[in-house]
Amino acid sequence: QVQVVESGGGLVQPGGSLRLSCAASGSPFIVNNAGWYREAPGKQRELVAIMTRDGYSTYHDSVKGRFTISRDNAKNTVDLQMNSVKPEDTSVYYCGVGVRATTYWGQGTQVTVSS
Repeated sequence: QVQVVESGGGLVQPGGSLRLSCAASGSPFIVNNAGWYREAPGKQRELVAIMTRDGYSTYHDSVKGRFTISRDNAKNTVDLQMNSVKPEDTSVYYCGVGVRATTYWGQGTQVTVSS
């Protein structure tokens, strides 16, 4: 079993920055893809950014140039640096970690962008 815990959410003003962190733990495992997703009220969960084990990353068009995903394979962590945030970035952010054929999710962390 794999446990996933996110941290770093909160309230930030438009144009500001925030860093989300995610740590996976549990039985010995290898994380394949690891990414960040978000789910706003009344909307479906969408991919924000994802990174393969080899370091290849993909971003949602709306965050390109503003958000940066990074990971540490030795520590099983994946972070999301959010810069120049906008009100439309307000959402619950979830970390998704792929182990074999299963994606494990954290409990989510709220990000609110407001002045």
